[in-house]
Amino acid sequence: MPIQTTISIAGRPAADATLLAVPYTADLDPDVSGLPVPARDLLALHKAKAEPGEVVETPVARGGGVGRVLLYGTGDAGPDALRKAGAAVVRRAKGHESVSVTLPAAGPVAAFAEGALLGAYTFRIGEQRGKAVGRVEFVAADPGAVADDVRAGELVARSVAIARDLANTPASVKTPAWLAERAVEHTADQGVTVRVWSPQELRESGFGGILAVGQGSASPPRFIELSYRPEGGDDGRHVVLVGKGITFDSGGLSLKPTANMKSQKTDMAGGATVIAVLSALRRRGVRARVTGLVAAAENMPSGTAQRPSDVITQYGGRTVEVLNTDAEGRLVLADALAYADAVLAPDAVIDVATLTGAINVALGPSHAGLYSSDEELARSLIAAGEDSGDRMWRMPLIDDYRPALESPIADLANVESGTTYGAGSITAALFLREFTGGRPWAHLDIAGTGRSVVDEGLFTKGATGFGVRALLRWLDS
Repeated sequence: MPIQTTISIAGRPAADATLLAVPYTADLDPDVSGLPVPARDLLALHKAKAEPGEVVETPVARGGGVGRVLLYGTGDAGPDALRKAGAAVVRRAKGHESVSVTLPAAGPVAAFAEGALLGAYTFRIGEQRGKAVGRVEFVAADPGAVADDVRAGELVARSVAIARDLANTPASVKTPAWLAERAVEHTADQGVTVRVWSPQELRESGFGGILAVGQGSASPPRFIELSYRPEGGDDGRHVVLVGKGITFDSGGLSLKPTANMKSQKTDMAGGATVIAVLSALRRRGVRARVTGLVAAAENMPSGTAQRPSDVITQYGGRTVEVLNTDAEGRLVLADALAYADAVLAPDAVIDVATLTGAINVALGPSHAGLYSSDEELARSLIAAGEDSGDRMWRMPLIDDYRPALESPIADLANVESGTTYGAGSITAALFLREFTGGRPWAHLDIAGTGRSVVDEGLFTKGATGFGVRALLRWLDS
């Protein structure tokens, strides 16, 4: 379900608005706000600090009844502060049909609108109780001057919501075939052509990693290729985005503990990010040629599942000894990366995946791990992450750890056979690098950032849509 909240832009709050939100710094018209005392006195009473996310609420007389005014802080009015402020206001308006929000006088309006809509995001199956505010009216002295910025923020938020919806959908619905159907649906009429590879086509073409991971499931795997070409021609760049699309990860025969399995419907969050990004490129005006690849499979234990010690042949012919069937994401990504190198010949390739629990231990939920073989690509992605709020931390590709991938019977092992090196996130990235053909490549390990365990700020419990904002910002540049 997409974000249900609608938005509008006006020069003055509606006369019958019962819920108004205004920044601390606004010059409040008492006839509009209805505040019984000057705003500065009210803020002093509450010892308000004007921090982003801080909201002071007061009842007011309104149309023979009682309305409310929400005074909100904007901090330094930077992008992060305004995203947080927008989310806080709309969260406070939860359960109301509408809220009239006076936009801050300073700072990026797009960030505020983005935060407001992301704060309004909900995902629920069945009866909708306590739903987010139905309509947000943004108020500005000159509505025309802010309209483009508001719509830009809205586009980003709704794109993130697509990724969240896909990842939050239960695995009982979300088969690889279902994910392919949603990819077609979300990119229709957006300058994107879609090819969905069937299991038979995967076998004929040698996608051994995707097939091996998916062979234990009753729902066969798919490989989804989304190709975007901007109207009027591209700017000469060809970028490939690769997403891990494991629609449910039980661990296979290397079965996960029950507690770890409960969040595994979101193990295709990287693939969801790729689909969401492709869905927004035309409306965003991106001039690069972009190809999205989503390697979709369900990793299940059964009589047909791959076994620890099996040797599989990846796309392109390299063999891999599978020592742990729960290290499956790298197997499906390896096929996609090898295909991108051999067939698509991109200028740069970026993969996005909930790949390792090790990155969550290292960085927690605030930063994704960024590995890259190219300094300029890494620098520009980190900058895009800072600008967009999808933050990344550069992690090292330590070549001294490469022996962890050695196998006595195959070209590579999918995990280290012992405990000499550890560093699970680093060795996983080193494994992926083997299939990039030496092209400029970056890997985003979003196992920590792809899911939220709290309802707070821009996030609702469940999928975060991490990477959509950063990749859109990066493609703009």
